[in-house]
Amino acid sequence: MNRSATVRRPRLPSKPAARFDLEPKAQNFDWPLANDAEAFLRRHIAAFQERNSVARRLAEHMKAETGTDFFEWTDQLVLAPSEEKALSDLGFVQDADAETPDGEAVYEFARTTLPRVLLRRGQKQSPSLVALRPEFVADFMACNNLSGEPEGEPCSRYRRILVAEENGTRLEAVERRAYGGFVPAPLKPGELSRIVKARELLRTRPRHFTNDAEGFKAANEILDRVIKLVGRDLACQFFFEAERVYWESRNRAGRIQKHRQDRLGLGWGNHDHHTFRASREHFVDLVEFLLRLGFTKRERYYAGAEAGWGAQVSEQSAVGIVVFADVDLLPEETQIDFSRHKLPPAPRLGTVGLWVGLHGESFLEAGMHHLEARFDFDLLRDQLQASGVTTMKPFSDFAFLRQAFTEGERWPVSAESLERLLSAGLITREQLASFSKEGAIGSHLENLQRHGGFKGFNQKSVSVVISATDPRKSHFAKEPAGA
Repeated sequence: MNRSATVRRPRLPSKPAARFDLEPKAQNFDWPLANDAEAFLRRHIAAFQERNSVARRLAEHMKAETGTDFFEWTDQLVLAPSEEKALSDLGFVQDADAETPDGEAVYEFARTTLPRVLLRRGQKQSPSLVALRPEFVADFMACNNLSGEPEGEPCSRYRRILVAEENGTRLEAVERRAYGGFVPAPLKPGELSRIVKARELLRTRPRHFTNDAEGFKAANEILDRVIKLVGRDLACQFFFEAERVYWESRNRAGRIQKHRQDRLGLGWGNHDHHTFRASREHFVDLVEFLLRLGFTKRERYYAGAEAGWGAQVSEQSAVGIVVFADVDLLPEETQIDFSRHKLPPAPRLGTVGLWVGLHGESFLEAGMHHLEARFDFDLLRDQLQASGVTTMKPFSDFAFLRQAFTEGERWPVSAESLERLLSAGLITREQLASFSKEGAIGSHLENLQRHGGFKGFNQKSVSVVISATDPRKSHFAKEPAGA
């Protein structure tokens, strides 16, 4: 099987008026498909489950109780060295920088979401080990009645616990904290107290300010302290832990799904990306804060004149966090790098700008617009429906990428915000009356399913859903579940 047969670029629907720009120019964000590589890994995981009854039962519970796929929780597989040629032929490459306990070779399929593979000398079973990655090992232990103590100290960079050993196989659960290797290490003197303090600072970050600029200033001052305490990468990990908690407090679908996943001790270990909406005034401030957390810029979307929006996708690879940040754009602004150059005030509000005008900055009081996690798409939709949460029609529905929002969480809008928008001529009196009476859609949970390790997004589909969630479209909240 050659690499050309494995790595295929998906044919995404094109939109002539849209522009897709990249930064930096030298990088390629035309993400590959690795269907054969995924099939190879899935076959090995299926064989593992045949020999490990606990893994098999857990996979069944994941599907039935959380609408998730065992594959998406897999952090690593350990295979026999005889699989090296098959891995290379499929497109896996060796990661020479990954720390391993016994010098195992680590293989990854670069630029995909596929789990990594370790080759361990002397292994006859293949795979001999599968490690799952819940958000927190202690929660996983408590919910699955596991005894013993994890290897690795609490809050350290890498922890693991044996879940089940059967027929020459080991099922483990691991927890990562801004670390890409496979070797636990003790905390340094005083490190635990610094971690606790850093988490507390980010969890209690003030969000309500009379002036948004003061909110960004205060957040950067807190970040100064957190980085000094624990460093950039851990600051990133703890920041997004806090952001998910805040978003969850404002999104019923998120709370329901988190509870379902918590019953198996999984947490949000299946998160895919976090979406923020920002005003034109503060979009650069948001991007600069992310850069301070160690993010690098990936795709930048210019969605075209009729779409009225742009987005910067950024990734923090040490922590495994992706952010999709949205902002209003005018037609004449599609040639500038809006992630670096502050946008001037606009004469009208698009979907993103109006959402921010009604609810505030995602970075501050509004919280994230949505959290997207990886699921078995159809299962989650049907299970949430049974829990009273309806789902919109999918806005991406391809073999390699399926996406849909849950019904929006309707939030009340303050009279002060409405009067400010009316005075600026950005909403009508009729819209003010509607928002005052009914509120406006605030946040969603996004149901996503990826295949072939596809890491990217579909610009045309995102344009469709941004239009569909415009707060001026009051019918949206009543839209029935999609297929």
